[in-house]
Amino acid sequence: MMSITSRSGAFSPYLQAAKHSVKSLVLPGTKEPLAAAGKIGVMFCVCPAPGVTRLAHTDIKVPDFTDYRRPEVVDPSKSSQESADERRAFSYLLTGATTVIGVYAAKTVVTQFVSSMSASADVLALSKIEIKLSDIPEGKNMTFKWRGKPLFVRHRTEKEIAAEQAVNMAELRDPQHDNDRVVNPKWMIVLGVCTHLGCVPIANAGDFGGYYCPCHGSHYDASGRIRKGPAPLNLEVPYYEFPDDDTVVVG
Repeated sequence: MMSITSRSGAFSPYLQAAKHSVKSLVLPGTKEPLAAAGKIGVMFCVCPAPGVTRLAHTDIKVPDFTDYRRPEVVDPSKSSQESADERRAFSYLLTGATTVIGVYAAKTVVTQFVSSMSASADVLALSKIEIKLSDIPEGKNMTFKWRGKPLFVRHRTEKEIAAEQAVNMAELRDPQHDNDRVVNPKWMIVLGVCTHLGCVPIANAGDFGGYYCPCHGSHYDASGRIRKGPAPLNLEVPYYEFPDDDTVVVG
C-alpha cells in the first residue's frame, strides 16, 4: 500500500501555493507559516489581517417586551418574589375559570349530541295510543294498532274475572296470577302476538275462551296466559295507565 509520504509529491504545487497565500496574510514581524514538508497536511498560524474589526453586535436593537409583562415584574430593581403570591393566585383563578368554561362547553356539546339521537315529537306521538273504553262493550275484544303491532283490549265480564282469578297456578306453564297482569280487573290489555312464532291469535276463541293461534294451536285464556299448545310464554302485557275511568293510555 502506497504511503501518504510517497504520494505527497503530486500535491507539492498546491501546497506551495497555499503556503505563499497564507504568508501574504501574516502580519509583519511574524514567522512564516509552518508547513510539514512532504506531508499532505499543513499547519498554519493565521493572524487577523490588519484593518479588520470584529463587531460586538451592539448596534442591534433588543425588542421591548414590557407590554407583555405583568406590571408587578416590569421594574427590574424589584424582586419577583414579592408579587409571587398575587401572580400565583391570578394563575389559579384563570386556570379555574378556563376549566369551568371548558366543562360547561363539553356538557352542552354532549347534551346536544344525545338530544339529537332521541326520538322526535312525531315518533313519540306514535309511541302512545289513547283508547276510549266506552266504545268497547262488556264481553268483547277490540284490536288496535300500536307501534306496528296488534293490541288487544278486552272488556271482561264478572264471570271471566272470577274464572281467571280462580285458576290453579300449578297448572300454568308460565305461572302468573291474574291480579299481576291487570291494573283494573275489568280490562285485559295484551299484545296480540303469539309467543311461539309471532302469529296473531284470534280473540274470543280457543278451548279456554280467550285467544287462539290457529298457526300451531296455542290456546290462551281470558287473562292472556298460555294454557295449551307450543307457545312457551304468556301474551305480553304492555305498560298502560288510566287517566280517568273512561280512558286508557298505552305506552
